[in-house]
Amino acid sequence: MSKRKAPQESLNEGITDFLVELANYERNVNRAIHKYNAYRKAASVIAKYPNKIKSGTEAKKLDGVGAKIAEKIDEFLTTGKLRKLEKIRNDDTSSSINFLTRVTGIGPAAARKFYDEGIKTLEDLKKIEHKLNHHQQIGLKYFEEFEKRIPRSEMRQMEELILEELEHVGPEYIGTICGSYRRGAESSGDIDILLTHPDFTSHSEKQPRLLHAVVEHLESIGFITDTLSKGDTKFMGVCQLKRGEEDEKDYDHRRIDIRLIPKDQYYCGVLYFTGSDIFNKNMRTHALEKGFTLNEYTIRPLGVTGMAGEPLQVDSEKDIFDYIHMKYREPKDRSE
Repeated sequence: MSKRKAPQESLNEGITDFLVELANYERNVNRAIHKYNAYRKAASVIAKYPNKIKSGTEAKKLDGVGAKIAEKIDEFLTTGKLRKLEKIRNDDTSSSINFLTRVTGIGPAAARKFYDEGIKTLEDLKKIEHKLNHHQQIGLKYFEEFEKRIPRSEMRQMEELILEELEHVGPEYIGTICGSYRRGAESSGDIDILLTHPDFTSHSEKQPRLLHAVVEHLESIGFITDTLSKGDTKFMGVCQLKRGEEDEKDYDHRRIDIRLIPKDQYYCGVLYFTGSDIFNKNMRTHALEKGFTLNEYTIRPLGVTGMAGEPLQVDSEKDIFDYIHMKYREPKDRSE
């Protein structure tokens, strides 16, 4: 959910760093999502490669690394830099738009509009704060804090607190912290919680009270500090762990998203929001090969005509793997 992707920790950190930077440029400045996805996939594959890459030819053997990316890798390995990136970094438009999109609530279109109006820096944004929408004002207010990654130890504390407080709201609630944290990442960009309750299914009426009761409780104990948006099934906001006696300083404010999902769709949701995006894509492709269509809501068999049938019953993530005859993979093994 976060705009900040986990830092690439690999033998090929220099290569993965420049690929992620190019990906963000394509998304934020050129709005070229296909190029963004191509760079992201190459970065992810290279991050997992167990050897130090010595040439573009070697990299090209990896799934997701094409001829053009291989050329860039050769240039980087030979010169230690990339002409295209140098040009982007020196281009005021690109660097300003890229920077502005790091503020929560400012997407590529808004960033371009701000740039065209002469708004390029945090200081510029502060001068027009009264013109920003609520989401953008919060993004500006906590910019420095949101920029920091959340250490795994802090994520654990927040998970403990949230699951414990869920019990107080209602013992039938089920909650899972998804995203890279569930995959075992050492740090996260934000907290992404999926929530369900047996009273809410895809066949029942909407139950916004189930979500709102949790949000209101977390606000009452001071954990949720700000609201960005609150709908029937999704809350976006800000939270902060309270300082304990042993803590020397206050914890940073963090971005938090809570989604309420129908009970019968919950485990498809957990699978999807755990990721990674590349793992999800590969799993959906495998499902199609086995005659099923899989998304964040359901898994359904495809008939001979290619029409999807009724959703299959899913009571755990493992059920989904079993349906498509795929060996179950623990969340920590789903980073590619």
